[in-house]
Amino acid sequence: MEESVSQVKQDESNEKRPQFGNRTLSSNDNVFQHNAWDNVTWDEEQQKLAQLKVNENSTVTLPDEKIFEYEHEANKYWDKFYGIHENKFFKNRHWLFTEFPELAVTTVKQNIQQPLRSVTESQDESNTEAHIKILDLPSQNESTILEIGCGVGNTVFPILLYNTDPNLFVYCCDFSTKAIDILKQNPAYDTSRCKAFVLDATEETWETPFEPETLDIVVLIFVLSAIHPDKMKHVVQQMYKYLKPGGLVLFRDYGRYDLAQLRFKKGCCLAENFYARGDGTRVYFFTQEEVRTLFTSCGFTEEQNLVDRRLQVNRGKQLKMYRVWIQGKYKK
Repeated sequence: MEESVSQVKQDESNEKRPQFGNRTLSSNDNVFQHNAWDNVTWDEEQQKLAQLKVNENSTVTLPDEKIFEYEHEANKYWDKFYGIHENKFFKNRHWLFTEFPELAVTTVKQNIQQPLRSVTESQDESNTEAHIKILDLPSQNESTILEIGCGVGNTVFPILLYNTDPNLFVYCCDFSTKAIDILKQNPAYDTSRCKAFVLDATEETWETPFEPETLDIVVLIFVLSAIHPDKMKHVVQQMYKYLKPGGLVLFRDYGRYDLAQLRFKKGCCLAENFYARGDGTRVYFFTQEEVRTLFTSCGFTEEQNLVDRRLQVNRGKQLKMYRVWIQGKYKK
């Protein structure tokens, strides 16, 4: 929900900002020169301080009845969330085709100037340069994409706008009936190329407008973290069921020690690294190894697994804010 990834803008010097993933902080740089820095290295001390903060905000957990309520009435909290924010809270994810060029048609892929990010590379203390791999999906006449947890269309509408493949069809689903209603009211919602529907991905059986092994790509962006950890494996198994052989999951979500995790106060913890926000929605913070185990145990092959560490700064208040995301690509 809360990803705040950079867009290509002009900075105060009126020069074009380096493409997402290209602005790295060196010892000679003034950290408050820009609003954000990419691929920031964490030292051992910072790692320890983050762990201490997590230990502190996890010492008091919510009562069992509250944990039960958040689990069994989750749809109520998400409907309320979208009812309040509607579509005014969100901006399209313009970074999508840089990080996930598989979502663009071939001609668009070739024109994307992007930082190379490594396949299965963890951007750890070595801060090794990463390389994106554009995967070759099986050739077919049609390309079918499903986004789980589509919200009000942050991902769907950019895909429909920039991917002009006449054979493309995008399915999108969300737990919240309110979110789907808002998405369908958007003028960009084209029923000849897109179908939105309500789905609780944690349900034992999915009711879908498509058959098993018919999807080329499943998009899972800042969604799995909202699901109880005990139910995550079932969701991944269902994705495997509906993907074609050679199909791909594109994953991006919160990483361990992200700013959002460190900001929680005592009394918000539901379980280890799993929290309830003030509005009743929930969020989990992953490690690379957890994501790897989750997908490979369900039969997927790992194509990419990286940590995206980003430093955002408030130049006015001289504040540093560290964001951590996990990004992966998993192939059936």
